[in-house]
Amino acid sequence: MTKIYPKYILCLTILVASVSCSEPAPDQSPEVKVAEVESPQKTVNTDGMVWIEGGVYVMGSDGDYAENHEGPEVTVEVSGFYIDTKEVTNGQYRKFAEETGYITLAEKDVDWDQISKELPAGTPKPADSLLAAGSLVFTPPSGPVPFDDIRRWWRWQEGANWRHPYGPDSDLKGKDDHPVVHIAYEDAVAYCDWAGKRLPTEAEWEFAARGESGDSQFQWGEELTPDGKYLANFFQGEFPYELRAEDGFEYSAPVGTFPPNSYGLYDMIGNVWEWTSDYYRPDIKKQYVAMNVQVCRDPRGPSTSYDPNDPYATEKRVIKGGSFLCSEQYCANYRPTSRMATSFDSGQNHLGFRCVMDKVEL
Repeated sequence: MTKIYPKYILCLTILVASVSCSEPAPDQSPEVKVAEVESPQKTVNTDGMVWIEGGVYVMGSDGDYAENHEGPEVTVEVSGFYIDTKEVTNGQYRKFAEETGYITLAEKDVDWDQISKELPAGTPKPADSLLAAGSLVFTPPSGPVPFDDIRRWWRWQEGANWRHPYGPDSDLKGKDDHPVVHIAYEDAVAYCDWAGKRLPTEAEWEFAARGESGDSQFQWGEELTPDGKYLANFFQGEFPYELRAEDGFEYSAPVGTFPPNSYGLYDMIGNVWEWTSDYYRPDIKKQYVAMNVQVCRDPRGPSTSYDPNDPYATEKRVIKGGSFLCSEQYCANYRPTSRMATSFDSGQNHLGFRCVMDKVEL
């Protein structure tokens, strides 16, 4: 049974050393178990990918910019893997959809009779427009607004999906090389399966994003705009109403527009958020520390999600990298250690993905 309660709510609110990590259950939270490791894909098509050798690094951050759920810092070892050098584009996703006939979640109407069974008794039926196929679209207000209500700059747009990113009157003309957006978790997984790949774990993603800069605040160093240069696509101006586009883009940029990191990976920071395979928990690293884990090898994250800020959510995943909406005034999530919880069925016009692949011995 497809669970879409988180989407409905969003509409309304707009290991021991050198072994895989396991975590104890925190107080007043669901039990945490070790997630199973997926088998490698049987493919050797690595076009558009680079090999990341893997290694040991300190995951997370306790720095000045860091939010509480980014820490504490944990020593992690990841095995080598291939990763897409660029985010999956509209053109690539179109090829997948044409060959398979796949329809994304944002292109499907919501079945109220179905989801009402999963909601608290007496939950009123929302307006039909909120049950029609659609997605969340960033809509800048006309002036300054408080930051305590995202409905002031996010709206549910009927007819918005990856083919029509701003609504039914928009299209992808001239944007085949932009990152595909309005992609729910299952939509990203479906593409990865078709391509013989998978989504990265949070640990893999962060290791790749850091590049050879190690523990720098940003993937290129300690300054956000060294010598006044913009090295990623993020928000400039008064958030959320003034889009100055000093980096050249109000919204998404063609993939690969900004310089790559030392591994040759583009847009690991900014442009659009990217899905990982990890369930979200704000306290996952604290659990590792509590167990006196020295090295966490190839962590796949917990096997269930838990968000104390949204306890009714059935499933949330970790997204990484920030987007064109990240602002110093609001979220500053254009850092490798940044993370955010997102409902598995949520597609937005600043959320996409890239794929990874295990090394296959033939």
